[in-house]
Amino acid sequence: MAVTTQLSDQYKLQYSSTQSELGTVYGTEVKGMLRAEYVTHTQSGAGDATSSVALCKLPPGRCRLILPLCYFYINWTTASATIDIGWDAYTQLDGTAVAANPDGITDGLSVDTADVYGWEELSANIGAGITADVGYAKLFDSKEGVTIRATSQDTAIAAADDLAGVIVYTCA
Repeated sequence: MAVTTQLSDQYKLQYSSTQSELGTVYGTEVKGMLRAEYVTHTQSGAGDATSSVALCKLPPGRCRLILPLCYFYINWTTASATIDIGWDAYTQLDGTAVAANPDGITDGLSVDTADVYGWEELSANIGAGITADVGYAKLFDSKEGVTIRATSQDTAIAAADDLAGVIVYTCA
């Protein structure tokens, strides 16, 4: 085996002599600024199973959700409560429709005990497409922005159940 010195794709985009052939450098990938949405919600009246809460809307354009920096305090009191976190349907910049994915970020996280749920808990129930090989991040490329939504798939949400947290992302 030999010693190698290689370049990341993002390094090539910024500093390679062939950078014009490689594509565009986006703020979601290099030198981007982190942005955060602080969200709170207190349930008004009971909601049946599959009730949901729109948590925030990411701005239009390219936004990359940085899941390891997100966390939530969830106090959903129904026994055996689970939460899914995902996104509503949206249209990509090229006009392609993207279907809603209610559990694309977190799928079936047990929240029947009030607690703060951070990276460790979220990653144990990670949604499809947010994997180690993409840095536990999700790129959204949208015309009108993307609504991030929490859903109680299996149980009701009781009146006065609450949720608060921070959703961290970068945009281009």
